[in-house]
Amino acid sequence: MEEKINYLFGMHPVFEAIAAGKNIEKVLLKKGLDGTQFHDLITLLQQKDIPFQFVPIERLNKITRARHQGVIAQMATLDYTPLEQAIENALSRSAAPLVLMLDGVSDVRNFGAIARTAECAGVSSIILPAKGGASITPDAIKTSAGALLRMNVSKVPNLKTAAYYLLESGFQIVAATEKAEGYIYDVDFTKPTAIVMGAEDKGISDGMRKLADAEAKIPMAGHIGSLNVSVATSVVLYEAVRQRTVANL
Repeated sequence: MEEKINYLFGMHPVFEAIAAGKNIEKVLLKKGLDGTQFHDLITLLQQKDIPFQFVPIERLNKITRARHQGVIAQMATLDYTPLEQAIENALSRSAAPLVLMLDGVSDVRNFGAIARTAECAGVSSIILPAKGGASITPDAIKTSAGALLRMNVSKVPNLKTAAYYLLESGFQIVAATEKAEGYIYDVDFTKPTAIVMGAEDKGISDGMRKLADAEAKIPMAGHIGSLNVSVATSVVLYEAVRQRTVANL
């Protein structure tokens, strides 16, 4: 499954895309750019033999109103990783891989922030539903600080079918939900694990909850009663990181 992205913007995301071997057709640079990051980017463009052009800032502003930092790359089609390949990659790299499933998370900036944390936490793959889920967009890539260009991301027709495949592949499925009785600290995250995070307004769907081996919640002491989904994902992932660090995994 694939989705076309016309442009990627920002110094760091463009650098990460090139370093990760993504298919960059051309890079537009603002006239007068300078600095260490800029010179590193130019060096990389020359090493990879990627065409680049210096243009007035007005041309860049016509392409996007976002904060492009004077750097915009034109990208070819960006491929999602088939689920089977993503799981095979995960199992080949670790005896206890960590996978993230996003059930109904549609905001691209939340998605980007989640991906950034996931990459730092050692998550091998993110799985999204084709309908109702976020997509890899330039905004998502920029918010992820380029993490989405370095991770396996799979889009699946049905998240429940993907969950069955994970169960058959030896993963436990942990649903992070405020409806759980136990806390995230009660779950053994040292096993091959798929963590399911739901949308802020609806949470995890009943179908996905029924498939989960365990449910767990984050303890809350304030009056608001909920966290932004990207923050909640960070809390859950780093409990897994803590356990795995103690177990030397």
